[in-house]
Amino acid sequence: MKRLWLIPIVIVVLLIPVAVLAGSGEGGFDGVVHSIESKYHVRATRIPFMGLVSMVARGATHQGVSGLHVAEFDSFSGPVDGEELNRMVEEKLGPGWERIIRETSRKGNEQTLIFVHPEGEQMGLFIVDLDGHEMDVIQVSVDSEHLNENIGHYRQPRHEGDDSASDSN
Repeated sequence: MKRLWLIPIVIVVLLIPVAVLAGSGEGGFDGVVHSIESKYHVRATRIPFMGLVSMVARGATHQGVSGLHVAEFDSFSGPVDGEELNRMVEEKLGPGWERIIRETSRKGNEQTLIFVHPEGEQMGLFIVDLDGHEMDVIQVSVDSEHLNENIGHYRQPRHEGDDSASDSN
């Protein structure tokens, strides 16, 4: 009975290192969002029920889309240094992610970064899109075969006389 007062002390001593380690190495989607919030003094708006939306998307696409995360930032003021933003996102995403698109307007008020990461049979996509005073950060996993099959539904049919159509004799 006399040692019961030790239990809360032991719990606190054990939880402090866990809390410090958990907060120090934050990466991925949350790491990018927190870095943007900290650097640019803006707050992200998280889409409510995104976990449910992700689950419904996974079922509706027959495992074609999963792991959907979205954060929106409003009220960006001033230009964003594209090089600095790219470096910050690369650092927080960590190894394995490869940037495939980086587009920056001359004034710096429009920027798009798209990163990819292989995830077994799926491909991870990470998108940062700044358009004026609004920024969207999106992470999603897609099945590339499923995407390729379904994207065919949206291709324009070729018409006679189209220069891009090949003739086979």
